Amino acid sequence: MQSTHLILNENDNVAIALKHFRKGDILSLQDNEIEIIEDIPKGHKIAIQPMPELQHVVKYGYPIGHAKKSIQVGEWVHTHNVQTNLEGTLQYTYQPSLESIEEVSSNLTFNGYVRENGDVGIRNEIWIINTVGCINKTCEIIAKLANEQFKDENLDGVYHYPHLFGCSQLGDDLYHTQKILSNLVHHPNAAGILVLGLGCENNYIEEFKKVIGDYNEKRVKFLEVQAVDDEIEDSMVLIEELVDYATTFKRQPVPVSKLKIGLKCGGSDGYSGITGNPLLGSFSDMLIAHGGSTILTETPELFGAEQILMDRAQDEETFHKIVHLINDFKEYYIRHGQNVYENPSPGNKDGGITTLEEKSLGNVQKGGNAPVVDVLPYGSRINKSGLSLLQGPGNDLISVTALAAAGAQIVLFTTGRGTPFGGPVPTVKISTNSDLYHKKKNWIDFNAGSLVEGQDKAELTKEFFDYLLKLASGEVKTNNEKFGFKEISIFKDGVIL
Repeated sequence: MQSTHLILNENDNVAIALKHFRKGDILSLQDNEIEIIEDIPKGHKIAIQPMPELQHVVKYGYPIGHAKKSIQVGEWVHTHNVQTNLEGTLQYTYQPSLESIEEVSSNLTFNGYVRENGDVGIRNEIWIINTVGCINKTCEIIAKLANEQFKDENLDGVYHYPHLFGCSQLGDDLYHTQKILSNLVHHPNAAGILVLGLGCENNYIEEFKKVIGDYNEKRVKFLEVQAVDDEIEDSMVLIEELVDYATTFKRQPVPVSKLKIGLKCGGSDGYSGITGNPLLGSFSDMLIAHGGSTILTETPELFGAEQILMDRAQDEETFHKIVHLINDFKEYYIRHGQNVYENPSPGNKDGGITTLEEKSLGNVQKGGNAPVVDVLPYGSRINKSGLSLLQGPGNDLISVTALAAAGAQIVLFTTGRGTPFGGPVPTVKISTNSDLYHKKKNWIDFNAGSLVEGQDKAELTKEFFDYLLKLASGEVKTNNEKFGFKEISIFKDGVIL
């Protein structure tokens, strides 16, 4: 018989409802029975101990807030009676508590594309990167024509990534746009790149080249559309050259240590921290044991659980980088006069998440137990094996784009609410509950909801790991690839001219 509730830690004073409870239902615990005194939705919290006003509400063994008023046993515990404990910026101390990930002697491989510089891609695509949003539609037309002309070639498609920026930007905003776009130019999932510029934008091609740095002229082509008579005709000539180059690459066995995987959650629910995110944490530890790399982002969704990651910093220098990562993003909110802890979103709350601490404690589980080896500013690329933290907002589109730009060949995206969105790299949607998996077959690629239905976590992790190797080898595709959901979005903080 399937359980009706879950208590995550012996110190918790709440249980997670695994079914919809009605007023008058009985919740059977090991040593007593609790009468439910009001309707409680599935995935939400039930008080299993009395909590006087101001007492901590404890989940995962950590406080997720405090009682705004007295809470009775059997009562629904949520935003109406719980308040966050978080406020302002904090002081942190270095108190390392590292759990090493035992390396395995690995002969595991996947079939990838080894580029001339040694980077490894899992797709053989042509990407059109426009320096400015004014030519989004031009790029769309070129991509459509190219896919029609070269559909029989050894390619996984020709794609363009519309965005709003590149002109009327100054300072950090312009630099962020250039860094994200230049990192996409260097991404190994793209065998060939056509950079299309307008000619009068702030991010004009000659300036953009300075940010790109070294590049292979056979792999990266440039065209300024104001400087030619027919930009579509000229672009097709350049794409044909890129296709000829791209088709020289063939899949070959590559060590699994070459995988770089982004970790993301969006549209969370009460199950996110007990199914989907722990599954990603278990996967992350397994990949790192094989020498691979994972990247965790969504800085504001670490607030309230940051000390857990700080304690796992591989050294004191990395600890201080995490402190700056957290406090700098808090200052960003304060600078704009916004509440640092204005989270979770309405959808998260509807799914059962009450405070930012609760969301963050679930979110950090995607990073497993591995030491944190590096902390990357927004727009940076990963350069160390292991678990890295990447600065970025919680916004799905911006953070997935940042993960891809950091070098992730795949992004893993857990969700309890569902979204069709996908980034420029394969974006694996992992449902945190089985209802969503069965409802949204065209969105969801893998179901973690079975973890509360009796499935063994180690077995599901192995199944997921095997699925990822097939995905990396091109044997399967994600739903975002099948249905063409491939988008980017870039962080903006400053003024627009």
